[in-house]
Amino acid sequence: MTRFKSARALLALFGLVAAMAAAQAQGAARLPNVTILATGGTIAGSGATSTTTVGYTAATVGVEALIKAVPELQKVAHVSGEQVFQIASENMGNDNWLALAKRINVLLAKPEVDGIVITHGTDTIEETAYFLNLVVKSRKPVVVVGAMRPSTAISADGPINLYNAVITAGSQEAVGKGVLVVMNDQINAAREVTKTNTTTTDTFKSPELGMLGYIVDNQPHFYRASTRKHTSDTEFDISKLDALPQVDIAYAYANVGPTVVNALVGAGARGLVHAGVGDGSLPAKVRPALSAAREKGVIVVRASRVGQGVLARNGEANDDQLDFVVADTLNPQKARILLMLALTKTNSTREIQRMFYTY
Repeated sequence: MTRFKSARALLALFGLVAAMAAAQAQGAARLPNVTILATGGTIAGSGATSTTTVGYTAATVGVEALIKAVPELQKVAHVSGEQVFQIASENMGNDNWLALAKRINVLLAKPEVDGIVITHGTDTIEETAYFLNLVVKSRKPVVVVGAMRPSTAISADGPINLYNAVITAGSQEAVGKGVLVVMNDQINAAREVTKTNTTTTDTFKSPELGMLGYIVDNQPHFYRASTRKHTSDTEFDISKLDALPQVDIAYAYANVGPTVVNALVGAGARGLVHAGVGDGSLPAKVRPALSAAREKGVIVVRASRVGQGVLARNGEANDDQLDFVVADTLNPQKARILLMLALTKTNSTREIQRMFYTY
């Protein structure tokens, strides 16, 4: 009887070991499914020589070549690629954003897709990321990535950036964090990140609030999260939109006049972001033009060219009296994006101000 019990115990032990081994093998085989949507940019650029890091041609390398150049991707994810656009990011337009966002929403609705990576030029990467942060309808990770050096350069940063982006997009840690920008081993929130240097690889930073985390040992490590609503928690629906309202930016400087504001209103702008000096101050020559624009129904948002800080309502201008909106901490280019989407919902300045404090 004792031998029988011992044999049963031994068989149970073997069974447990076999089950554990099978579970480990299954876990190893269960790599996330990540789709790379390529749009062009420097990460897909090429130069005349291996030392050409300026004056190169953007958007010359296709998505399949980008994936093939980083064979290590196959060890961390099941990767597929689509060439959505092939453009330099200074040419990114509203129509591109709408098409990209709609494609992302279609892909993320599929249960087999775990995350999305968008390769993108760095000039407008922060704008695309913030737009997607407001209109993507999923908690699954969406990571926007680029490069500061073309693919042909010595020490090109594109391959490691792409590798880190795929790791992040396939991770559970990134779920629900909103749209992310991953470059230079750092993870930044779409709402807060901005390009701070024209050429260096450490250009993308969140100057005031700081990055969300790092990529270390092939894993994303998050130290904080953005508190503003994003992705599946926003009120914006672009599924039936074919165009976005015209919103433009008027830049302030010493001795500025009303010419630009008047021209933009005359060209049909439904919204204007005034990139003011300091705390969004309104120059004496420009204030009447902005006030007249508001009287014509144009929504005016006061922002700042400074790049950091909260823009105080009723601080440098009586926003209640002028019926203006303030941008909170958004820089002018991101304020423009939120205003465009806001105008698809309402013309109420009170409601639009709520949105600026929400997103």
